[in-house]
Amino acid sequence: MKKKRSVWRKLGRVLLFIIGGFLLLILGLVIYVVSVSHINPPQIADKSALQLQRTQIDTSCYTIGNNWFRKSNSGLYELYVEGKPFERGVIYGKLSAELVKRQEDIFVDQIKKMIPSQSYLHFLKYFVGWFNRHLADNIAEENKEEIYGISFSASPNYDFIGSNYERILNYHAAHDIGHALQNMMLVGCSSFATWNGRSADSNLIIGRNFDFYVGDRFADDKIVAFYRPDSGYRFMMVTWAGFTGVTSGMNENGLTVTINADKSEIPTGSATPVSLVAREILQYAGNIQEAWAIAQRRKMFVSESFLIGSAADNRAAIIEKTPHGMDMYDPKSDFITCTNHFQGDTLGKLASNLQQEKESASVYRYERLSELLAQHGPNTVANTVSILRDRYGLHNENIGMGNEKAMNQLLAHHAVVFEPKKRLVWVSTAPWQLGKFVAYDLNKIFAMHGLQHNQELYDSALTIPADPFLLTKDYRNFLTYKRIKADIMDGKDVNLQELIASNPEFYHAYVLAGDYSFKRKRYREAKQYYQTALTKVIATKAEEKHIREQLEKCNKPS
Repeated sequence: MKKKRSVWRKLGRVLLFIIGGFLLLILGLVIYVVSVSHINPPQIADKSALQLQRTQIDTSCYTIGNNWFRKSNSGLYELYVEGKPFERGVIYGKLSAELVKRQEDIFVDQIKKMIPSQSYLHFLKYFVGWFNRHLADNIAEENKEEIYGISFSASPNYDFIGSNYERILNYHAAHDIGHALQNMMLVGCSSFATWNGRSADSNLIIGRNFDFYVGDRFADDKIVAFYRPDSGYRFMMVTWAGFTGVTSGMNENGLTVTINADKSEIPTGSATPVSLVAREILQYAGNIQEAWAIAQRRKMFVSESFLIGSAADNRAAIIEKTPHGMDMYDPKSDFITCTNHFQGDTLGKLASNLQQEKESASVYRYERLSELLAQHGPNTVANTVSILRDRYGLHNENIGMGNEKAMNQLLAHHAVVFEPKKRLVWVSTAPWQLGKFVAYDLNKIFAMHGLQHNQELYDSALTIPADPFLLTKDYRNFLTYKRIKADIMDGKDVNLQELIASNPEFYHAYVLAGDYSFKRKRYREAKQYYQTALTKVIATKAEEKHIREQLEKCNKPS
């Protein structure tokens, strides 16, 4: 008996040793991840800008020297900053401090909705930190200094995620990380350009929808930012508070940059965020060839298309880039279209791109865009806005409101139209691209020397009116659809008949109803909804697969 107890004691000691060793290993890994994920801010010799104080002109307008920040009656915020990187970052932060904090609140709140598990969020924090451990090494010193300057105005409420600087820097790679890890396609954008014979006045016209969705509130506070950096070209971009990368912008030389996500392989570590590559192009390129040279120097960890418009060239081209290669797509024509797949001779043939064409909504939207360009005839700015707002499918089929296959998916963060030779840009106002498009003349904006009093800066004579769709019953029905969808996501009881009636041609309304019924073990009802969904125009193969798998479960409920 004593011998047996002795054996058990030995086994217990061995087990404790193994468990202890395992815990020490885990602790060591945590310490390693925390140590390598820490990002030191850049060294700034002159931090005197931190002593600057903003002057309040009225309730919606602030200035610091020649720099200013205001809210337009259009609902858009407008920002002008100049100077050296750290200085303009500090000024950016001080002028828009409330907005910087609110934008992070909204962003973090949306992440918590997408990932409600606290333990997984905690794990994700360390994973992202480890994944981005070399992020700072791939970002130009100028960008780091500007971001560091902004970080002094960031919220003190998220130290558990990281320091202000670490968080703001990592947010610049948020699109890349989400896109790379799960190909989440939070950005499913469309862009196009016409020139020469395809434009009514032969000038280059560029339109784009930036369909980046992190919840409706995230798009509430768009900023039209005007930069006069101490090096490179002056430029404008449409952005959000705390973000210095470029998704849509034009510089004083009439060069434009817009970005469109493409299918990526899962990377092993970060490189230069796409938006900061676009920023460098916008700030330092004067034509398409110079844009190519800049993109070539930067290593990225996701695949992206950069549609470059150039007043100097009076045409547009697409720079396609992956972590391992580049292509230039030039249609050798007088128009170009870009959705979310590569078109170049080399990258267009990649297996991942062919899969993207087959399984995503990109090719369908590309074909619809080409169809609309043909229908509208010689292009104008007004025609461009009409195309960006189009809600229908091929051959004008009603495919439901919010379908990813439509040009207008009713979720865009913003839409813009550029006329590079005239240095004019039109920016959409809420909601999505349905509100009026207000025009800014870069020549006039950059001729200003400070803001002496609060005044409207857009050219009201060039404003394009809001979409009449906003006054229709269909629009009210879409808002009902969104409300019921949100209630379902929050686990509330809903009226499924009201859901279907609000958006009867949209396959996803039936998917939502099917999932809702299935969760409540109403399998016959769920089956009917799934079967109806299959009769509609479905955006992606992955969604079709989900529907068919759910149908199988309905036939064989557990």
